[in-house]
Amino acid sequence: MLTILGFAMIATFLVLIMMKKMSPIAALVLIPALFCVAVGQGAQLGDYVIEGVGTLAPTAAMLMFAIVYFGVMIDVGLFDPIVRGILRFCKADPMRIVIGTALLAAVVSLDGDGSTTFMITVSAMYPLYKRLKMSLVVMTGVAATANGVMNTLPWGGPTARAATALKVDAADIFVPMIPALAVGLLAVILLACVLGRRERKRLGMLTLDEALVTESETVLVGAGSGGDRLTKAPKSTGGAGTAGGTEGAGAEGTEEDEEFKGLDPDRSTLRPKLYWFNAGLTVALLAAMILELMPIPVLFLLGAALALTVNFPHMPDQRARIAAHADNVLNVAGMVFAAAVFTGVLTGTGMVEHMADWLVGAIPDGMGPHMAIVTGVLSLPLTYFMSNDGFYFGVLPVLAEAGAAHGVSPLEVARASIVGQPLHMSSPLVPAVYVLVGMAKVEFGDHTRFTVKWAVLTSLVVLGAGILFGII
Repeated sequence: MLTILGFAMIATFLVLIMMKKMSPIAALVLIPALFCVAVGQGAQLGDYVIEGVGTLAPTAAMLMFAIVYFGVMIDVGLFDPIVRGILRFCKADPMRIVIGTALLAAVVSLDGDGSTTFMITVSAMYPLYKRLKMSLVVMTGVAATANGVMNTLPWGGPTARAATALKVDAADIFVPMIPALAVGLLAVILLACVLGRRERKRLGMLTLDEALVTESETVLVGAGSGGDRLTKAPKSTGGAGTAGGTEGAGAEGTEEDEEFKGLDPDRSTLRPKLYWFNAGLTVALLAAMILELMPIPVLFLLGAALALTVNFPHMPDQRARIAAHADNVLNVAGMVFAAAVFTGVLTGTGMVEHMADWLVGAIPDGMGPHMAIVTGVLSLPLTYFMSNDGFYFGVLPVLAEAGAAHGVSPLEVARASIVGQPLHMSSPLVPAVYVLVGMAKVEFGDHTRFTVKWAVLTSLVVLGAGILFGII
């Protein structure tokens, strides 16, 4: 019964948010609460929620102060050279911009933290997508999938969890998987090419000079492919709407123009004299994260406080910067705490355990010698519908034991278990995805509907490459 209700709860949540019948925050809170009552454990709802909130509180704190920190870095101009450099490299070509998104997300993912990756990637790329009227779900989909492939790094989390659960060396899991993961990253870049060509066909290609013309005089007009697409127009001229989750282009002075302040060389928050201080502070912060000198929430708390104090020494300016980023902070932190209700009920009621047991029990005995491949396939739905901790510490040891009975090495099972990470990074149970969609101003349902199919394809490519190379 708990198995059926668990799957029903997840399915109800996904359907409602993708159909936009409920907001993600409301769905994350109300649906598990109703199902908790339905399983006869309504009296324990408070305990489950408090336990879930306690588990995710450090993550929420980290995201809150990280958003403030990177928001201040955007305000003071730290990422302006990156945006301009990407624009010059991409030459305002939508295809190159999408490829640039994939490459930037992959490179920044080397720090091992998905939230940081998404904040930096969106900070750099969002102004370009908005100015060129590109689909924002393309940006979030490509960034999430690229980060999912790179999330398999030993310090990224899943590989370390697999190594701990099966008592093997993380390097023995990751190093042999490098060729398969490289193929997966190549698949993401090819996906970016396909999606970028689609955007180029829809929007056309701009020249660099056209993309950098004065904002107050420009809007995008017309439709079709090829040719120059940026045309000077009076302030009253409107633009063409876009598809794929983007907002319609409006006249000068609309939200779109306001959001493209990342390249405004005259904004009052710029601190050019402090550029190298801010760059050094950011590098030091990321290095401290990688070296685990302190808990990540503490690092971002200290970093945000230092960045505000040095860049904006006057209290009114500090309050203005905090207020400017309050929407993002509230949306993301609220989403994380709402997700705590969902995860708390799933875990507390025993739904996750029953779902996992059912899936493992459904494996035919004849599949025993192929348990590594079975693990790879199961890692897609299981890491999407449950946390990494639940999968790697609760399900993976059972799968490894079943494989060992048929002579399958625990290392093969461990390697196969990480192939589902490209899909996992778009799971509603991953706090970082709310940072991505929140900063990109994309509906979570739109992101899910667009990304899941591509993430599944990427995961299967990694699994196929692992089988082809004899790694799995």
